[in-house]
Amino acid sequence: MPRTAQFDRNDIVSRAQSLFWQRGWAGTSMKDIERVLGIRPGSFYAAFGSKEALYAETLDLYAERGTARLRALADDLGPIGALKAYVLGFADRENSDRAKACMLVKTLLEVQGLQEALSDKAHSLLDQMEKQFEALFVAAQDANEIAAHYDPASLARRYQSDLIGLRASLERKSVDVEALAQEIAGELDQLV
Repeated sequence: MPRTAQFDRNDIVSRAQSLFWQRGWAGTSMKDIERVLGIRPGSFYAAFGSKEALYAETLDLYAERGTARLRALADDLGPIGALKAYVLGFADRENSDRAKACMLVKTLLEVQGLQEALSDKAHSLLDQMEKQFEALFVAAQDANEIAAHYDPASLARRYQSDLIGLRASLERKSVDVEALAQEIAGELDQLV
């Protein structure tokens, strides 16, 4: 009879996401995974198969959390309010969960050309996020919150690019990220 896992898979994936986000793909060894996550090699390989498979799950979790946060904001604040609150939420350096460069972008920069499956996954998840931003810009147009002559796909690409830049700036102590986030949010008000 097969043994059942003696750990909470969701907890392991969540903690692995933090570990990989902080240290990166190459900077996280299997010994780190065993030590930090408290999982034995046999249990790890039975549950996840490989370091790459676990990393892929952490990317999915990361994207799911971002999507859920954006969806909750949209439900509460409407499309433009959600986009503004989303960017402003990253300006808080004290919030350790958000005050880091985007894990998907960090993954692309680290594994491009080395781990194509992970690179492709990060690209795909970034594309999905951009589509969510586009849907909010479409909804904002439908609600007459922004002018009809703007291209929602173009706005979404620019917004995502601004977010990536803002989040990279969080890694620099000399950048006033709060002022930068306010500028990005303020530009959304000018789309009327």
